[in-house]
Amino acid sequence: MPGAASEFFAEKPVQHGQVAAVHYQSQALGLPRRMHVYTPPGYATSSQRYPVLYLLHGAGDNDLSWLMAGRANFIFDNLIAAGKAKPMIVVMPAGHTPPGANGAPAAPDAFARDFLTDVVPYVEKNYRTLPGRENRAMAGLSMGGQQTLNISLTNLDKFSQLGVFSSGWFGQDGAATFERNNPALFADPKLNDRIKLFWFATGKNDFVMPSTKAVLALLDKHKIRYTYKETEGGHTWPNWRAYLNEFAPLLFR
Repeated sequence: MPGAASEFFAEKPVQHGQVAAVHYQSQALGLPRRMHVYTPPGYATSSQRYPVLYLLHGAGDNDLSWLMAGRANFIFDNLIAAGKAKPMIVVMPAGHTPPGANGAPAAPDAFARDFLTDVVPYVEKNYRTLPGRENRAMAGLSMGGQQTLNISLTNLDKFSQLGVFSSGWFGQDGAATFERNNPALFADPKLNDRIKLFWFATGKNDFVMPSTKAVLALLDKHKIRYTYKETEGGHTWPNWRAYLNEFAPLLFR
């Protein structure tokens, strides 16, 4: 993929991090699951502890998508080598959960239960992570962006930095429903102090733009601070790679 537009995610002669396929038994779902974990250059030979970004994929994709299509590992390799981003662990879990009994749709909170009960504790136990919410971030594209909103905003004791790419609360009344179901969150006078970074980006031609605008309107209503970037293009990997490249250097500062 030659050319200036791909320079930031090209495989360059820099130190590379390692990517592992991690299999674990989900206690929340009662079945085996998989995630991919990027550890930064130097992780294997040091005793250093690192902050963690949980990076979520979109609908129809899987825990490999941020690596195969998003080239996330090369984006982080290049940013870290250039001193633009802090070295961090990047966890890419599987965002889809299996259907319920007799083919019924999975429960809406199935991924959240797996994520909070199994994924995060596994990472904390098995990797050298820095403790505390200030050292944990969540970001996701499309479906993963909505999961980021749902999980992180209702667990601000665990996460302090959020990234939402081409997303929002989907459905005609998605933002209003979230507001109605979480009155204590929006009544918190210290909410802005608890969210260290709240970063949005959506393409001008993206079909999810109404959902993004609805989220921003809700945040404006409650005077919640955020950064919003509107780009060219639509619901595509060229945008999501660029968003990650811009978002990652802002983390853990």
